[in-house]
Amino acid sequence: MGPEIIVPIGFFATVLGMVIGLPLVRSYARRVESRPSRDALPTGELFTRLDRIEQSIEAMATEVERIAEGQRFTTKLLSEVRTSAPAALAAPAPAAATPAAPAMQPDGTVLSEAARRS
Repeated sequence: MGPEIIVPIGFFATVLGMVIGLPLVRSYARRVESRPSRDALPTGELFTRLDRIEQSIEAMATEVERIAEGQRFTTKLLSEVRTSAPAALAAPAPAAATPAAPAMQPDGTVLSEAARRS
């Protein structure tokens, strides 16, 4: 047997091996990939970690709610100060006040001595 017959026989054997072998290799790979692995199953350690994560998220949610409540309270106080400030400025000064206190208009502006005279 010379090389003139071995090369074509080797070529056909390679083609036949690919035609038969490729589907076999694909089916084996699908079977291996579809098999559940032992690492994917939940363990007691995983449940413990998930429980800790859940507790920490609940604690963060509580703290965020506290911060939001403080923000609402501060906003309420600031809005009350804005509405009551002009009324406090417009209120008459007590009799015990010093005579050098400048005169104020109801909107909170201070009048100069020349403006009070005119």
